[in-house]
Amino acid sequence: MRGGTDIESRGGEKDRATNYAVVQDRDTTWISWLIPLFVVVNVVMFVVVMYFNNCPKHDDSGGSCVARFLGRFSFQPLRENPLFGPSSSTLQRLGGLEWNKVVHQHQGWRLITCIWLHAGVVHLIANMLSLVIIGIRLEQQCGFARIGIIYLLTGIGGSILSSLFIQGSISVGASGALFGLLGAMLSELITNWSIYTNKVCALLTLLVIVAINLAVGILPHVDNFAHIGGFLTGFLLGFVLLPRPQLGWMERRSRPAGVRVNSKYKAHQYILGLISLVLLVAWFTVGLVMLFRGVNGYDHCHWCHYLSCVPTSRWKCDGN
Repeated sequence: MRGGTDIESRGGEKDRATNYAVVQDRDTTWISWLIPLFVVVNVVMFVVVMYFNNCPKHDDSGGSCVARFLGRFSFQPLRENPLFGPSSSTLQRLGGLEWNKVVHQHQGWRLITCIWLHAGVVHLIANMLSLVIIGIRLEQQCGFARIGIIYLLTGIGGSILSSLFIQGSISVGASGALFGLLGAMLSELITNWSIYTNKVCALLTLLVIVAINLAVGILPHVDNFAHIGGFLTGFLLGFVLLPRPQLGWMERRSRPAGVRVNSKYKAHQYILGLISLVLLVAWFTVGLVMLFRGVNGYDHCHWCHYLSCVPTSRWKCDGN
């Protein structure tokens, strides 16, 4: 997103994501509370950001704040922020991801704080709806601990890749973590292939949803590198954290009370999990070292700018 401002917004995901499959076992269902808590935290953070933004106090154009009746919670002029939100300077001050601050001022904490900030009401609503639809289903199936780890680590993974390429703008948003949940859903489907019904349909549906959302990311001023980094990190984490026992899975549904059924993991689940863990450690290590050394990702991948913005007759890409 940008309209006279330098905020990179991370787009929302499609609400059909969680309809990707039906698991044959339904004995274990957790109550979802962590995802709703994340939603509350994101909303509270947006309110805090708008409180500090205080558009009327800093408005030099004489009454151009949007919804001025909201007082200090009114929005920046639409020419500056068309998503009905704060100024880029406010987002920067309160933890937005900015390469210079991270690398030269050693503010690595911005890799985490930017996940909880949003560029505007439109941005916030799109991401929170996606988080509820995607995250609650996953938390009910897999538990809050694993989903919480995936959400946070994929958000950081998205921030790292974003910082390596988006070095002239401020990036905020939870969609790196949202794409991480989509990536984890895909790897969970693959590693637990035998316990799903309508496998091919589920796989194709999920791939189409991911492709559509990544395609949206090639629009100008959308931080698609955060999406890609979050998705790849989540895809690897899914193999590590979301495998399910294969032998005896169906038998548990019809077993007599008090009778135990042995279950175990398949060899391919161990192999995929181990390979993914090694790749995850390598990715975070190499990514962080490159970031704090001030490496520009475009120096090593000259065509990668097409992953985040494709110029057309209707718009141009600014190189960031």
